[in-house]
Amino acid sequence: MNGQSSHQQQNDGRHDDDAALTDFLASLMDYTPTIPDELVEHYLAKSGFQCPDVRLTRLVAVATQKFIADVATDALHQCKARQSSIIKDKRDKQQKDKRLILTMEDLSKALGEYGVNVKHQEYYADSPSAGLDPASRDD
Repeated sequence: MNGQSSHQQQNDGRHDDDAALTDFLASLMDYTPTIPDELVEHYLAKSGFQCPDVRLTRLVAVATQKFIADVATDALHQCKARQSSIIKDKRDKQQKDKRLILTMEDLSKALGEYGVNVKHQEYYADSPSAGLDPASRDD
């Protein structure tokens, strides 16, 4: 009797999981992801994957959006850690400007935590003063 009861509980748990998945996939039909369906379909097709079900395309878009948000958050933490390690005399000079400047180094470290290795050209302009008006640079 006890074995039959545990088997029924497993089936109920599996049924609950299936129902939750079905509800989630149905909710994707009403959801408009940040990443357009056409863009996701393009990259899925480019990788050799084709599926006519828009729910699956939106599921990939949601997963991609989550990945990008996680990487951006980690890069922000890297940026804050880097800027908090600036020596004291430079910090006093920068108190006027509290903007955070995200660099490729910050982004590369964050992506590295997810197994994505980024390399950029040696001539790549990646300094806090890159792109600023020459009169406002503190070199």
